[in-house]
Amino acid sequence: MSQVVVVDYGAGNTRSVRAALRHLGYDSVVSSEPHLIRSSDFVLLPGVGSARSAMAHLNSTGAEDALRDRFSEHGPILGICLGMQLALEHSEEDGGVSGRGLLRGKVEKMQIDRVPRLGWSVVEPWNEAFYFAHSFACLSEDVVATSEGITAAIHRGSFLGVQFHPEKSGPAGLSFLEKCLSPA
Repeated sequence: MSQVVVVDYGAGNTRSVRAALRHLGYDSVVSSEPHLIRSSDFVLLPGVGSARSAMAHLNSTGAEDALRDRFSEHGPILGICLGMQLALEHSEEDGGVSGRGLLRGKVEKMQIDRVPRLGWSVVEPWNEAFYFAHSFACLSEDVVATSEGITAAIHRGSFLGVQFHPEKSGPAGLSFLEKCLSPA
């Protein structure tokens, strides 16, 4: 069984993510300890929270450097919602925040009729519906899936980020998590 570290950045949906992992039979630990982030089998950077406070917490604990090291050593990382957004170079959230820069791109406030964007939506080309809850969207050359024309997933190297919440997306979300956690 894989060792899964759910990165603690002082907020986030760690409880629901851990419940989904437990449902799939995985043990997980919530931590910002650099040695755990570097050495675990799988790292999950959860969603929900403020970009500025999340980056400040990651920087103050050394987790930010550990995530960069993990990425450069090809260790698998899944970013969910804010966890995906933090992987880009810059976010407009909180008046502007530098991200980790694992992937090129930026995060912008969505210019749609209803913000936040809440609810179920089909992700293309996967043809599966997942649950979304966000006010910001990623603009990146690493987009691999969209939903209603908005970035739903980005991928580069060992990092996969999703805007939707697999832990809140029922059977489709659990299946997605299982695929991410299964050895290639």
